[in-house]
Amino acid sequence: MFYAIALFILAGLAEIGGGYLIWLWLREGKPYYWGVFGGVALALYGVIATFQTFPSFGRVYAAYGGVFIVLSILWGWGIDKKTPDFYDWVGAGICLVGVLVILFAPRH
Repeated sequence: MFYAIALFILAGLAEIGGGYLIWLWLREGKPYYWGVFGGVALALYGVIATFQTFPSFGRVYAAYGGVFIVLSILWGWGIDKKTPDFYDWVGAGICLVGVLVILFAPRH
């Protein structure tokens, strides 16, 4: 369980960080190599996700989507200094419940 959580967080940081670097390059005029590093980080995100032990690609990526939402809210709070409101937290909680259902619901 710890391994899966660590991989979700690492993949999320690679994707959000990569997207953020490209955002800064294209929207805020940072040097082109910020975009290059962003592209590398996004490629790493795709690789990191393959280390999950869950057997289904679709389920891993669906569950990752919920984790991504939570990490995006935390990124916005920590990096962009945009404090999440009550509804951000409620939505994030709903997403995490969805992650748990997708990954751990009993299946036959």
